[in-house]
Amino acid sequence: MTRVAAIDCGTNSIRLLVADADPATGELTDLDRRMTIVRLGQGVDRTGRLAPEALERTFAACREYAEVIKEHGAERLRFVATSASRDAENRDDFVRGVLDILGVEPEVISGDQEAEFSFTGATRELAGRDHLDKPYLVVDIGGGSTEFVVGDDRVRAARSVDVGCVRMTERHLLRDGAVTDPPTEEQVAAMRADIEAALDLAGETVPLREARTLVGLAGSVTTVSAIAQELPEYDSAAIHHSRISHDRVREITDWLLRSTHAERAAVPSMHPGRVDVIGAGALVLLAIMERTGAREVVVSEHDILDGIAWSVA
Repeated sequence: MTRVAAIDCGTNSIRLLVADADPATGELTDLDRRMTIVRLGQGVDRTGRLAPEALERTFAACREYAEVIKEHGAERLRFVATSASRDAENRDDFVRGVLDILGVEPEVISGDQEAEFSFTGATRELAGRDHLDKPYLVVDIGGGSTEFVVGDDRVRAARSVDVGCVRMTERHLLRDGAVTDPPTEEQVAAMRADIEAALDLAGETVPLREARTLVGLAGSVTTVSAIAQELPEYDSAAIHHSRISHDRVREITDWLLRSTHAERAAVPSMHPGRVDVIGAGALVLLAIMERTGAREVVVSEHDILDGIAWSVA
């Protein structure tokens, strides 16, 4: 048994997992799992740089996580950074800040590496479950990018494309610095065209229609699940391995793209940091289901974070 810590720093959120890993049994026992919305990717698509205020929000979360890691006595830590810090001109400022706070250098991984970690984290515990046929298509809809991975016991093909809930919102739904509330039909159509083009790109590498089970990861997907179940609050246990039909995803996406900020914020399971970007994230999920012909998506709370933890163990 090895006590490990894993940090996944994405475009919209930074997350920590401290867990006991037993490679002999394949069990990963959570000791602490938490998420903070820091919006590190704020404006990166437009400016190519990490904003000072975004860096400070991220460093504040890192200081909190350093205390948690110390309290639990984790033996090893791995910090993985994804889309926003790959794209930024000033990513050295980010690397130095994390190193000062946590004592480890963040690994700015490639999209392909990101996809492999996501696949491992999401599928390691799916083997033997009823009616979940292989191969799997794992889709990790992040803030700046979406990873597509097809595999059975191992990864067969993977591709990362630059569509995510934050990037699509900033690119298509902003007017005069504010999110259009609700977006116009023209804005939604432009966003949909961007997503479809990204799916074309992903399909060049990943055989999207060959998979028998679609597995969806990350906050946009888990939030759609919470809405579908009409949960009174965000409940990881109820969300993990829930299944949402294509028709239900379409209904929820249509509502999110017609709703106002206040209406979305009133959803009891909605994290405040997702209110303005959830419509774009849901549309990415819907487009994937339509492209692949998936009748349902299996939702996993275990994702790249768990894959990072296993890589340390």
